[in-house]
Amino acid sequence: MKPTQSSSIRPGHQTVAETFEIKTSAKAIAIEFTNQRLSPHAGSATFWGWMRGRYWIKRLAEVLPHPWPTSNNHLLPIEKALALMHGLLCEARKLTPVAYPILPELIGIRRVASQSVLSRFFQGFDSAGNNLRCFRPLWHWSMDRLPSGKEGYTLDLDSTRLLHEDGHQQGVAVGYTKKGLKPCLHPLLGVLAEVRLVAQFWLRAGNASCAGNAAAFFLDLVENLPRHIRLKAVRADSGFCVSELLDLWEQWGLPYVVAAQLNVPIQQLIKKGLQWHATEIPGTEVAELELQYKNWSRPRRLVLIRHKLEEPEDTRAGKKLLDVPGYRFQGLVTSLPRTTHSALAVWRFYNGRADCENVIKELREGFALPTLCLSSFWATEAALSLATLTYNLSVLFQRHWGWQKKVTIHSLRFWLFVTAGALSYPRGKTTIKLAVPKKERAWWCGLWQKILSPFPNCHAVENRPVFSS
Repeated sequence: MKPTQSSSIRPGHQTVAETFEIKTSAKAIAIEFTNQRLSPHAGSATFWGWMRGRYWIKRLAEVLPHPWPTSNNHLLPIEKALALMHGLLCEARKLTPVAYPILPELIGIRRVASQSVLSRFFQGFDSAGNNLRCFRPLWHWSMDRLPSGKEGYTLDLDSTRLLHEDGHQQGVAVGYTKKGLKPCLHPLLGVLAEVRLVAQFWLRAGNASCAGNAAAFFLDLVENLPRHIRLKAVRADSGFCVSELLDLWEQWGLPYVVAAQLNVPIQQLIKKGLQWHATEIPGTEVAELELQYKNWSRPRRLVLIRHKLEEPEDTRAGKKLLDVPGYRFQGLVTSLPRTTHSALAVWRFYNGRADCENVIKELREGFALPTLCLSSFWATEAALSLATLTYNLSVLFQRHWGWQKKVTIHSLRFWLFVTAGALSYPRGKTTIKLAVPKKERAWWCGLWQKILSPFPNCHAVENRPVFSS
């Protein structure tokens, strides 16, 4: 006889295990379960669809230094790297990536690596040579996707401090930070200002000076530039105002503007009384002279700017290092000639370097740079380099659509990547159904047409959904 089942074990609908109900002030809401394979980051299919035609994955697989795995249940090195990249795009803050059902199908990997597997993966980067052989071609690949540019590109050199309070990892050393002397790492990076693309990234110990190893960094960066990419100038903050770098740039015939260190000689010059000239900017005056420091090989042009404070708490650019009430000062050392660049023009040109700070901010807040720290120094550099290259890919991804103004990774996530979707297999064909409102689908169709077009075209896509009726 057919057994009688109690209501507590009776199966429900094929996609429902059991139903619960909650009551609000207006109505009752049923809560059910479903077997559909849903993902909250199905919109990242746009990024990986674009990547498939760029040969990046093949190039990355070729340069990874890891031997071919022999385990029966192995993951290929490229599968581990791609999983981490996807996690960073979708706001993972640690080595553990964002693992959703759609991810293996989307990227073409068998499964997502665990945190311990990723830690062992980065231990394969065990020397400076391995890191250079792996990442140098990838920096070149990123810049090779840029147009030549009529005037060339401006290179902004900068560094940042990544705090690590535990301080037990290799390279973590006490260095000066905004919070005082703290255990940290001190990366060095070069940014192409016009496109906000990172041209190169090196990791240094936390106690390294700003200009430490900067000359070798610059030479390697220039040597690795594609043939059609030309630098028109270099900008850097006061930490890079050292004779070694200034001599190097002059030897290369490369114009530069570097913030001067407002040390005792310059302070004495200001206190003695310079001839200040008013500018078209109210409250801003300039002065300039030829200055020779003791360790400089030749005199150099020094541009001084003073800003009159309207209020005691005025946050206008400059430093209050001098006992001159009501003023803040800036100093710039430059090789730009007076005939083509006035003192005010030099100051305005240098101010464009501030956008480099936005790149560093996005790397820190959007791509988890402060949290990617392993026990080995070279493993940490590899993880940070891969994160920075993922940032570069997000920049090139936007340029492919013809966006004139770059948006942050947070905006990309909001407009694209966090779009939910369902994974299904109708008639054996893998299908991702994106949960996009009808009024936004015209914009999404434009994105996909641009991504999948076999020929480059000049039809730009709006950088946010344009709602249709």
